[in-house]
Amino acid sequence: MALDRKITTLLFDWDGTLADSSHRSFIAFEKSLRHLGIAFTREIYDAYYSPNAYLMYEALSLPAEHWPQADDLWLQHYGEDPAELVADARETVVSLHRKGYSFAVVSSGSRSRVMREIGESNLASIFSVVVCNEDIQQKKPHPEGLEKAMAMLGAGKEFCSYIGDAPEDIRMGKNAEVLTVAVPGSFPSSKDLRDAHPDIYLSSIKELLLHF
Repeated sequence: MALDRKITTLLFDWDGTLADSSHRSFIAFEKSLRHLGIAFTREIYDAYYSPNAYLMYEALSLPAEHWPQADDLWLQHYGEDPAELVADARETVVSLHRKGYSFAVVSSGSRSRVMREIGESNLASIFSVVVCNEDIQQKKPHPEGLEKAMAMLGAGKEFCSYIGDAPEDIRMGKNAEVLTVAVPGSFPSSKDLRDAHPDIYLSSIKELLLHF
């Protein structure tokens, strides 16, 4: 059971939660930051990764005036290969859709990339609302992205749940006062998920079917 709430709307993070993009993300960061004169190793990635890349840029002492360039370089190096979904992600989402839930994606990623990957994954008809980096002013864990998605869906917060793989996702969900569900992924920040105190902690995405 989803605690004591009558959940009708499921909002998902994209990278790490549904899309298995951690390795490609690391390579893109390594190449873009090298271009800007910053050595970026797997150890640094594990220590400083955040869904809010600006927090990572700040920790690495990259001047703020270079952050937009870093974003552009990241997109260039990430490439346009078809997205790979997390194991069981598509089957789980399709099963939940058949149960009648409404869906949205709320992501820190760029709209062009996330929309392309959703389309390539044959999930565009399920995710009727997608809120991305360009659609908001405040980044995770600020609740703006979730609040915008809920408004677009016409869904009250008491009927919504946000599913994510990073502590920032859980904190954003709590800030928006929705039910929070944590599912660990391959991004480094997943190791700290329990510390964010999600309402529900899963070991895999398919366990959503045990609660919804």
